[in-house]
Amino acid sequence: MTRPERREQLMAVARGLFADKGLEGTSVEEIAAHAEVSKPVVYEHFGGKEGLYDVVVDREVRRLHDAIYAAISRPHTDPRSLIELGTLALLDYIEEEPDGFRIISRDSSPYSQGGTFQTILSSIASRVEGLLADQFGRRGFDPGTAPLYSQMLVGLVALAGQWWVESRENTTLTKPQVAAHLVNLAWHGMQRLHPQPVLRVTEEADDQQP
Repeated sequence: MTRPERREQLMAVARGLFADKGLEGTSVEEIAAHAEVSKPVVYEHFGGKEGLYDVVVDREVRRLHDAIYAAISRPHTDPRSLIELGTLALLDYIEEEPDGFRIISRDSSPYSQGGTFQTILSSIASRVEGLLADQFGRRGFDPGTAPLYSQMLVGLVALAGQWWVESRENTTLTKPQVAAHLVNLAWHGMQRLHPQPVLRVTEEADDQQP
């Protein structure tokens, strides 16, 4: 193999092991054995399993980040369509790259400089925040609550995505159905928002005070 080919081979082997066992559960010995090379070859290319993990995570993060941003950055798209496009982009990635999604959603590498799943969600939430603030201002809602709502929306989709990748063999729900249910909850929930929400249990407790 050429040096670039060997590097790609080691990354492919490690990617599968990291998906199954995580960073801590995977050893350099395992990576070398599965790649049919000696341990020094792994160290030569990546400096150790941490360096290899960093490269694998960075590639997956960029792949998912680019896919979601491409989906939600289309011009002249209405808010509901943006939610649908973003949801489908995440589910597409989960379906096509389940190992990659397991790696970046389960493990948070202290060695990675390229970001993690959490940084992707924060980045996407910032994009959604601007859209929500604009809509809130038009409807008489407090735009200052847009950051909270953007985090809730993105978290809703992300957690459902994590459930789907682990449950696909045990559920009859297809990807479009999962996306439709997510959008159903997110969109119709947003449509019926109260501008000044209060907790009913708090009101009941106040009413019972002597």
